[in-house]
Amino acid sequence: MDRSRFVSLTLLAFGLGCAAFIVRGVTRTVGSYDLAATVSAPPLFVAVALLAGLSVRAALDVTGIRPLE
Repeated sequence: MDRSRFVSLTLLAFGLGCAAFIVRGVTRTVGSYDLAATVSAPPLFVAVALLAGLSVRAALDVTGIRPLE
C-alpha cells in the first residue's frame, strides 16, 4: 500500500463517520430513534473497522515491520 492510498482510505473512513452522523440526524427527524440508530450503524461500523485496520498498518510502518511504499 502506498501513502496516497493510505491517505485516501483515511479520508474515506472520516467521510463515512460524518455520513453516519448526518444519516442519523436526518433519519431522526423523519422516523424514530431506533430506526435512526439502525440505519446509521453500518457506515459507522465500517468507518471504525477501517480506522482500526489503518491504525494497525500505521503501527507496522512505524515499527519498521512492514513499511509503506
